[in-house]
Amino acid sequence: MAIVRVALPVAVDRLFDYWLPAGLDVRSGSVLRARLGRRRVLGVAVDLVQDSEIAPERLTPIDEVATELLPLPADLCALSRFVSEYYQQPIGQCFAQMLPPLMKRRRILAEPEWRDAPAPAPGPPLNADQRAALAGVLAESTRFAPSLLQGVTGSGKTEVYFSAAERVIAEGRQVLLLVPEINLTPQLQLRIATALQGARVAILHSALSTSERLEHWLAAARGDAQLVVGTRLAVFAPLPRLGLIVVDEEHDASFKQQDGVRYHARDVAIYRARLRAVPVVLGSATPALETYAAARRGRYRWLKLPHRANAQASMPAVRLVPNRSPDTREGLGSTLRDAIAERIARGEQTLLFINRRGFAPSLLCAACGWKAQCPRCAARLVLHRSAGALRCHHCAHAERVPESCPDCGNQDLVPQGFGTQRLERALSELHPAARVLRIDRDSTQHKGAFATMRTAIAAGEVDILVGTQMLAKGHDFPRLTLVGVLGADNALYSADFRATERLFGLLEQVAGRAGRAALPGEVMVQTDFPDHPVYAALVDHDYDRFAQSLLSERELLGLPPYAHLALLSAEGPSRAAVDAFLGHAVEEGRSLVAARALRCEVYPPVAATIARRAGLERGQVLVQSTARAALHDFLPPWRAELERSSPRRVRWSLDVDPLGFA
Repeated sequence: MAIVRVALPVAVDRLFDYWLPAGLDVRSGSVLRARLGRRRVLGVAVDLVQDSEIAPERLTPIDEVATELLPLPADLCALSRFVSEYYQQPIGQCFAQMLPPLMKRRRILAEPEWRDAPAPAPGPPLNADQRAALAGVLAESTRFAPSLLQGVTGSGKTEVYFSAAERVIAEGRQVLLLVPEINLTPQLQLRIATALQGARVAILHSALSTSERLEHWLAAARGDAQLVVGTRLAVFAPLPRLGLIVVDEEHDASFKQQDGVRYHARDVAIYRARLRAVPVVLGSATPALETYAAARRGRYRWLKLPHRANAQASMPAVRLVPNRSPDTREGLGSTLRDAIAERIARGEQTLLFINRRGFAPSLLCAACGWKAQCPRCAARLVLHRSAGALRCHHCAHAERVPESCPDCGNQDLVPQGFGTQRLERALSELHPAARVLRIDRDSTQHKGAFATMRTAIAAGEVDILVGTQMLAKGHDFPRLTLVGVLGADNALYSADFRATERLFGLLEQVAGRAGRAALPGEVMVQTDFPDHPVYAALVDHDYDRFAQSLLSERELLGLPPYAHLALLSAEGPSRAAVDAFLGHAVEEGRSLVAARALRCEVYPPVAATIARRAGLERGQVLVQSTARAALHDFLPPWRAELERSSPRRVRWSLDVDPLGFA
């Protein structure tokens, strides 16, 4: 009896054996349909074997081969095993990441229409720095060669990507370009259409319909698509002729999958490039410290673009202005207000950045101090005045704004703090004739909304932009000359050791939206801490100095990249159950460390940053090691013990290389 070992999309770390009916053509990587209990599920054939630990009479047959999907190539099968072993994720769920969603009703899919791109407008030739970077990328194009392309905002990193892609495509190979945000893909498509005339491009991200994702997945798998552009899920696209991988804005936290199968798409991309022996380029103006340290040690080729590509453009001047002053109106100081008025008078555009959506972060009773709290989370409700609602940004709970304080009956309820909606209203009152546009998750939730907004901005139909980090990267508006930043100091109060690294990266990215063409740019940051090192480095646009100081600090404290972390998170209906589970996990972990003499530290359990979310109590345990090998010797047996002993009502997950402690 022929037996096929199958990976199924279930949360257990094992493969399932089925017997193979005669006549079915199955090989490693074939996509199959099989029965799991009463369910009919999709799986991937991992291996063909002669014997099974399961008695023959208990084995069930494979139903059929999913002929509408091509078999997974060998590199994706190996990549699934890597993600499972490195990130300690269930093997079947890792294989499931490699597959596109299937339509409930089978139908013949039309191949994507490869439209001829318009004739490219002659763009400026690559400058000397860009040519040197391109030569570095292509120096060893037939073997694994990781490169960090570090370039200031507006330095033309994208043009280097496209030039490298053009060479690789001309050789008959495929290119994978990963971007952090779905909203960046439409404008990239326009730039690709002119830079890579006639290139067949497939787009992969979660906002596509099921049929669109399937069509583009098949185009990549057949080798029809020459360039695949997508968010983190595109790292698993099958590419038979892969020749180059590019990870744009590699520092961005969006590349880390935070639920389900936890992985970091940047690191998975590097491992995939190694499997396929192709170069991989990591691009950023503010590289992640892990990437920066690897370049300093010589593990990555270090390519730099220190100047803006447009010879007429220069880096914007950064001014630190007071955050609190007697003449502040709705969070806007007089210096920033005057600068906005000047831009309006000159017909130039302003971007005001505040990384909080809604009207105000909380609602306060002026009489008794009551604050609107989420009944399901340890968090305050955010006031959304336009909708007349209080909303939780963690669990989506919503309720109407009360007419009076629930505790004392006082009707003087005060919005505390500022969000994008409040800032939008204030600007409309200060400048009634100005055209103000708010861009955040609330205003762009409808399909095509953000693309319409971008068109209006580019056409000069907007004077003032108010937005969150959606506007911080990748956008190029020639008439945008002023960037104002509000609320940046909030990150300085964070207990997260990555907070200042992220703050600098975010501020440098949003500052980079100003002065990208002939018009000079200016950035104003309202702050109470003008002497803080993060702002001093921002004024000089000196990421290297800032990164080196952070690396020294991390080395002293034994934090990444000089240590390796794993985070065990648990949640349940009662604090006692969560604490008991985590206490047992710590006890078992420390016993394991002692028995095997592993260089790992298992810290005591603590409440999560948001200790209660969606009605569930939350806690976590941190494991730290200075040796990656020791951590990965520790995690599999520890995880096995957790699976054996975890109570039914407590859900838990392991996050290897966590980006934060939520």
